[in-house]
Amino acid sequence: MEQISVNDVEIEAAVIAAECQNHPAENAEAARGEAVRSLVVRELLLQEASRLAIAATPMTDEAGRTETVEDALIRGLLEDQIETPEADDAACRRYYDNNSKRFHSADIFEASHILLSADAADTDAYAAAVKEAEAIIAALAERPKDFESIARQRSDCSSGQEGGRLGQITQGQTTPEFETFLFVLEEGQLCPQPVKTPYGLHILRLDRREPGRLMPFELVRDFIAAYIEEASWRRAVSQYIRLLAGRSTIHGIDLGGTTDPLIQ
Repeated sequence: MEQISVNDVEIEAAVIAAECQNHPAENAEAARGEAVRSLVVRELLLQEASRLAIAATPMTDEAGRTETVEDALIRGLLEDQIETPEADDAACRRYYDNNSKRFHSADIFEASHILLSADAADTDAYAAAVKEAEAIIAALAERPKDFESIARQRSDCSSGQEGGRLGQITQGQTTPEFETFLFVLEEGQLCPQPVKTPYGLHILRLDRREPGRLMPFELVRDFIAAYIEEASWRRAVSQYIRLLAGRSTIHGIDLGGTTDPLIQ
């Protein structure tokens, strides 16, 4: 296997094998590739910290975890060498306008259902439940005001005692199958077919829909600024690593090194 080294400093196979545990991947080869990349980048940064005589004291976070000396040196190097601008209002506003969907609150639904518990593995019982659900839907199409009374009499969900009312629902609170129908129904509409979920069969009615609202810029401005600044910092670090790689001799992996500081 090819030797891995950075400026004649070899990264031993045992160190690579240990690092693989930190890089879950589809296969051992992919995990090794990620481990090698991580270790080579780390060695590059440590060598540069040594060259620049960077001094840094290990810090302890709120959880009581203390950095290693090497981690502190890398942090100190990046703090010394990487400068990125603060995100101003214009940049934040531009991001807000271009990504408005990210800042909408979720739609809120109020729905009612009648649950017929049924195990799909029991073919005969499930088929009977489907027929019963279809019959209930047909009856409700003729007499929609009977929904609450049927829910109290027949629903296998505790909501049946409330006439089938589920209260307010947002995306992610129910099963994907349930949401598929819920999101396309009109207010007051009864789903024309039973909704099949792992819990059984649902006779579903959408009672009310409240569309999500765009959150005010002022409310999310700080979040946007932090996101932009973090992304800018990560790009700057990536470019810095490429510059270090471009002026180093590395064997065993190509980090896409460059000597041009303008390359992004």
